[in-house]
Amino acid sequence: MKSYIIFNSNSNPFLKILSLSSLYLQVFFFFLIQIHFSFSSSPKTLIFPLKTQTLRSPNKLQFHHNVSLIVSLTVGIPPQNVSMVLDTGSELSWLHCNRTTGNNQSDPKKFDPTQSTSYKPVLCSSPTCINQTQDFPIPASCDSENLCHATLSYADASSSEGNLASDIFHLGSSDNFSGLVFGCMGSIFSSNSDEDSKTTGLMGMNRGSLSFVSQMGYPKFSYCISGFDFSGLLLLGDSNFTWLTPLNYTPLIQISQPLPYFDRVAYTVQLEGIKVSGKLLPIPKSVLVPDHTGAGQTMVDSGTQFTFLLEPVYNVLRAEFLNQTGGILRVLGDPNFVFQGAMDLCYLVPLGQNNLPNLPSVSFIFTGAEMVVSGDRVLYRVPGEIRGNDSVWCLSFGNSDLLGVEAYVIGHHHQQNMWMEFDLEKSRIGLAHVRCDLARQRFGVDL
Repeated sequence: MKSYIIFNSNSNPFLKILSLSSLYLQVFFFFLIQIHFSFSSSPKTLIFPLKTQTLRSPNKLQFHHNVSLIVSLTVGIPPQNVSMVLDTGSELSWLHCNRTTGNNQSDPKKFDPTQSTSYKPVLCSSPTCINQTQDFPIPASCDSENLCHATLSYADASSSEGNLASDIFHLGSSDNFSGLVFGCMGSIFSSNSDEDSKTTGLMGMNRGSLSFVSQMGYPKFSYCISGFDFSGLLLLGDSNFTWLTPLNYTPLIQISQPLPYFDRVAYTVQLEGIKVSGKLLPIPKSVLVPDHTGAGQTMVDSGTQFTFLLEPVYNVLRAEFLNQTGGILRVLGDPNFVFQGAMDLCYLVPLGQNNLPNLPSVSFIFTGAEMVVSGDRVLYRVPGEIRGNDSVWCLSFGNSDLLGVEAYVIGHHHQQNMWMEFDLEKSRIGLAHVRCDLARQRFGVDL
């Protein structure tokens, strides 16, 4: 049996001080260890230039002339250049793949898995295929080679399909992420293949387990799009910078039970009201919350250009905007013209007119935050549409019912000149009005 010497610190003040000092040292080192692990467990902040590019990217809405946000990086060993559409409304990242066979030459706009020594297909029996594809709109399947097969389809009748795979994604000069799962899509069906060929694929950034940001392990990410030169930046990691305007946060809405029209991994916020030039519109609260089927959620989506509202709310906004612009804009007055099937309030503006008149602002009121859309962003010039000596401009908010979409969608056109922070750790979105072109310069980000 071991013998122990027990000191009673209460009887000796000096020993009591030693005992307390030892306790404080233990607590101090404990917190040092906790701080070390909290910093080492999160990847370091990375910044990418964000470009806007006119193309028709596959998305949930029936748009054929879309402006998308583009991120450029390299994938594989040796690295291949890829450009990906930033999409907070999608989960699976994917690349348009082109396998080199025989004398065929690789397409520089596509990713060639046969040229990457680090490329690994995902088996359909793997936990990734079985457990992590449950939020896909179309369930993953098993192909003839026992590989995990994915099919993505969109409301504009475009689709892509191929196999899940993993490879190394190079995110900077020395930052590599190996084993990132993506879709290597060999078949792309589209109504406009020329426009789709401008990018290699899509970067899914929603809250699903296979999204790019989830796999990277970042607790938050941000982006900022300039309304002046349409440049921007994507920041992976924390954005606590002293020069950044304090953010107003709105919580993400969670519904745990599966509902037919509710996207559980989307960035869903609570829209509480809409104002036009400060006037609160008479919109019943009941139409702004999801119903028993999940229809009526409000999603913040960087993969959609414009904002779409369910018909009862759209009609109220349309009527008020029409009323406030009665003396400053000429209505097109063509009942047969509906831009992209969803925007039916359009105006005629003389071709020689360089500036639009002062337009009413439109404000979206969320729980704890507000997004103000003002200036030219309230309208959108229809490309190539000329009526006599006039160009055609439409209200940049559409009727989502006309597109068959049972939701409110806040698109990136109305997120310009706003710092958008997506905090996955605390389930919230932060908003702040900033000059995004100046923010990009502060970070020294070159396009």
